[in-house]
Amino acid sequence: MSTSIIDEYESYLRLECGHSEHTVRAYLGDIRSLISFAGVRGQAPPAIDLATLRAWLAAHSKSGAARTTIARQASSAKRFTAWATREGIFAVDPGTRLQAPKAHRTLPGVLSADQARAALTPAAPDRDPDDPIAQRDQLIVELLYATGIRVGELCGLDIDDVDRSRNVLQVIGKGNKERTVPFGTPAARAVDRWLLTGRPALAQPKSGHALLLGAQGGRLDQRMARTVVHRVLTASPDAPDLGPHGLRHSAATHLLEGGADLRVVQELLGHASLATTQLYTHVSVERLRKVHDQAHPRA
Repeated sequence: MSTSIIDEYESYLRLECGHSEHTVRAYLGDIRSLISFAGVRGQAPPAIDLATLRAWLAAHSKSGAARTTIARQASSAKRFTAWATREGIFAVDPGTRLQAPKAHRTLPGVLSADQARAALTPAAPDRDPDDPIAQRDQLIVELLYATGIRVGELCGLDIDDVDRSRNVLQVIGKGNKERTVPFGTPAARAVDRWLLTGRPALAQPKSGHALLLGAQGGRLDQRMARTVVHRVLTASPDAPDLGPHGLRHSAATHLLEGGADLRVVQELLGHASLATTQLYTHVSVERLRKVHDQAHPRA
């Protein structure tokens, strides 16, 4: 029965909620862990109670799980029990009274504007700028920083998602929600170079309509995109080693520091909640504080 419940729940997460593969995998991993834990206690899913939910979280906490992990697991459990109750699997939802510690919200690492400029326009590129892979790699970092989109959103782009007449991308984000994101002149130049000479050099029948391609012509995967970003940033002397999410954080921070409205940044990033976007206001304040401490004579 547990297997059929998990299969039904997986269909719900994929088809009704429209969650990404990564999100579905995380939710299902939590629920399999919960059901396994309950089974050791002699409980099948319909009989899982609040005490079991609390004991499951406590066991993870004792094993050294981070507060962020415990918070995510509690959220997963509450989502699952709410769904199971609506489906008539549980008579009463045991998750309504489940509480978990709030996850600490840490300040994300970001580039300064000068670091971003130096990293994206290297003075002495180590590869031929006409090399299609070099053109692709430049486009990856340009688009990630110019738009603040997620790496999964970047790799999912098709050629038709790029509107050069308006310099915007049509991006499919979390929950299959579509949004329009603008990009600037440097990214536009990188797009044009890639579409004119870089992509045609790598394209194969299997390429389909994918915007970004791997060396063998298939759609670029997220791991390679992450590798590219790390390589580009570590090659810049003063830039910290950040991944694609670091470029996303940097884009949001620089927009806010430049005077962008918080709700506009929320829309650009595809955040469902304004509270998520507000984290970047703290990043800006933290940077101001550091500058003040370093430069003010009475700091």
